[in-house]
Amino acid sequence: MEEKNKQSAQNRYPLELATMPGFAGSSAYYLRYEDPHNPDALVSKEANDYWGNVDLYVGGTEHATGHLIYSRFWNKFLHDYGYVKDEEPFQKLINQGMIQGRSNFVYRVKNTNQFVSYNLKNQYDTTEIHVDVNIVNNDVLDQEKFRAWRPEFADAEFILEDGKYICGYAVEKMSKSMYNVVNPDDMVEKYGADTLRLYEMFLGPIEQSKPWDTNGIDGVSRFLRKLWNLFFQGDTFTVSDETATADELRSIHKLIKKVGQDIENFSFNTSVSAFMICVNELTALKCNKRVILSDLVVVLSPFAPHISEELWHCLGNTTSVCDAQFPAYNEEYLKENSIRYTVSFNGKARFTLDFPTDTNKEEIEKTVLAHDNAQKWMEGKVPKKVIVVPNKIVNIVV
Repeated sequence: MEEKNKQSAQNRYPLELATMPGFAGSSAYYLRYEDPHNPDALVSKEANDYWGNVDLYVGGTEHATGHLIYSRFWNKFLHDYGYVKDEEPFQKLINQGMIQGRSNFVYRVKNTNQFVSYNLKNQYDTTEIHVDVNIVNNDVLDQEKFRAWRPEFADAEFILEDGKYICGYAVEKMSKSMYNVVNPDDMVEKYGADTLRLYEMFLGPIEQSKPWDTNGIDGVSRFLRKLWNLFFQGDTFTVSDETATADELRSIHKLIKKVGQDIENFSFNTSVSAFMICVNELTALKCNKRVILSDLVVVLSPFAPHISEELWHCLGNTTSVCDAQFPAYNEEYLKENSIRYTVSFNGKARFTLDFPTDTNKEEIEKTVLAHDNAQKWMEGKVPKKVIVVPNKIVNIVV
């Protein structure tokens, strides 16, 4: 028995008594980045005076209540002993919101293996069942995958609407028990990594929790295809070296200004909206100018790096788009040459007219009253009052 105990003791791992490196190291690693090759100290006073502590920390709320509390403890301890100059380890904290799940449901007719589509369910006595969202596309159930999903559904029958089985849905926390966990690898496989990145940013403000909805990702995918079509017609690269027009310059510089400001404010969802607006404008202008599209690719690259890198090299560049200088906007290009006025009669909008930006009220009133459309709506009457709201509307009271 004694010999057996000796062998057992020899096979056991020794008890770890030096827990300090893991605890302290994982809490104060950011200081080591400031002075990584110092053999005598975590960080020298000179290095800490130069770098200071972390300007910005981005992490989830659960993470913040664990790791960051320990980091504050260690930093305050080191500050009290004079090893670091700042009392707080992180000057600003942003907690990104949680991505919530979009659950789907099927409706089983009680005591049968029949499943009725969403808009017909009130006609039957049904039980609501969570279904795996990975076998649902835009709320339409893949019936064969459903039959293969679980053995008890192998002989399932479906009561359809317009030839489809439409699932119900709800926004809930992502959970395996609710079958609403979306595998990002599947999204990348189907739509590409850039589409997934852009869509997650497009869902809403970074600090808000927001529901994942696969239905909306198609719109982002269409946007990237529209972007690609600015450079290509079919397989033909069509970018030209022509001079950009005033409208094209206004569109791209409006984007540069907006995205630059949004990045500083972590307002990524509004940046994605700005990209969509710009691409729509350039598409309408049939823009294929290198000077415009080069800036567009550089501004887009932090948001959609893969397609941006591809297009950057298509434009003839040999270095990475990541090394390109972020363009500066020119306020002169943002000035409007004309202003569109809505012309109303007794408060009802009837038509629009464009005027140069420096047109005065008297000229606007005179031009509007002489217009053929105005004569039609006045029906020969003399206007009682003409109200010109600068840069907006002309209202004629008759």
